[in-house]
Amino acid sequence: MSIRHGLLALLERGQMYGYQLRAAFEESTGSTWPLNIGQVYTTLSRLERDGLVRSLPESEAGQRPYEITEAGRADLALWFATPISRNDRPRDELAIKLALALTTPGVDVRSVVQTQRSATMRALQELTRLKYASDRPEDLPWRLVLDAMVFQAEAEVRWLDHCETSLVRYRPAVPGGGPTTAPVEAVDRTDEEARR
Repeated sequence: MSIRHGLLALLERGQMYGYQLRAAFEESTGSTWPLNIGQVYTTLSRLERDGLVRSLPESEAGQRPYEITEAGRADLALWFATPISRNDRPRDELAIKLALALTTPGVDVRSVVQTQRSATMRALQELTRLKYASDRPEDLPWRLVLDAMVFQAEAEVRWLDHCETSLVRYRPAVPGGGPTTAPVEAVDRTDEEARR
């Protein structure tokens, strides 16, 4: 979710100032995506520049509320109606890290995989604990966010298992080098034939 569309969705509920938006955003996501207030105000400035929100006069307490415009509502409706593309998501740093570990001399790739699996399992346990901490109907939005994070963590563990299986099946062509495309059995058979 972009911060931009998150703030527009919150402003669709009614006028809010920056600190209210930050608190509402974190509440809506179960504090799984903390924002700093600078991100909120920078995004509000861009939204105002683009005509998607407008600032209102300051309150007596010096707080400036914002409200969504018709153009902002149209942009928000389009966002809700448009599926998220895999290309729109950030690059998978873990996949890139493992790919580089395989081709970087001196890196113990199995250790990298096992360290990540341990961290992901700890995160999965914490997410599961949070998920079952409360079952009130008003907690549904952040429970759905937690569910998504649980499913992503479970998928990551399955992928790490696949990586470890692949590491056992394939061996480096040169000690500390990249992977071969030949299975271990084929490499062993070739080595045995060479010794004869």
